[in-house]
Amino acid sequence: MANLSVKDVSKSFGGLMALDQVNLEVTAGAVHAIIGPNGAGKSTLLNCFVGRLKPDTGTVMFGDQPLLGLPPHRINQAGVARVFQTPEIFEDLTLVDNVMIPAFARRDGAFKLNALPSLSKQTDVRDHAEHVLEDVGLADSRNAIAGTLSRGDKRRLELAMCLVQDPRLLLLDEPTAGMSRADTNNTIDLLKKIGERGITKIVIEHDMHVVFSLAHRISVLAQGTVIAEGSPDEIKGNPKVQEAYLGGTH
Repeated sequence: MANLSVKDVSKSFGGLMALDQVNLEVTAGAVHAIIGPNGAGKSTLLNCFVGRLKPDTGTVMFGDQPLLGLPPHRINQAGVARVFQTPEIFEDLTLVDNVMIPAFARRDGAFKLNALPSLSKQTDVRDHAEHVLEDVGLADSRNAIAGTLSRGDKRRLELAMCLVQDPRLLLLDEPTAGMSRADTNNTIDLLKKIGERGITKIVIEHDMHVVFSLAHRISVLAQGTVIAEGSPDEIKGNPKVQEAYLGGTH
């Protein structure tokens, strides 16, 4: 059963065709990687999924619910959460406050930062936030200011901000970008642990170590078009993929 179904999605910017008739079926509970050279259209595709961009044509269905045309907060409330290429956190707030904010937004449908001091007294939400911080290995830093974290820990914090919303679909845009190999391996372990909950994940990633460690299925984008799709073993030996990345068969 497809958890996310993308049919004939196209998007152009002026005369540049960023996405050209993209089709994608993501099975519920799977890890589906989207790879491709720089400029292939990967982040543009994710932005169409979460309402940041409106495609020129096509449909995106999450289960039986159409996503296109919904504002980002409605997509979020439908169970879709995203980790961005550059961590988007509240640098001046504590870790636990960062995680409580999306929890309140998910529950109430809207959130104003000036309401945080009164809302933060709600122990059920705070307890949930602290539990999620424990899941990602940040419980001991719950009262630290988020801006003081390393890049790897900022990634973990942003992941906690997604997980506290109990998503059914998690979109990860370059989740290990800029990390050391040790932090990368820790993130792989963490994502595998999250996978045990049955959350469907779409991963955009340049690091093939990450892709082949996590993905059940891989789609390859080049110049806005899906040129190959299959299991990790099928993708490794695909000559079209080698040509897209290396300019020829190797």
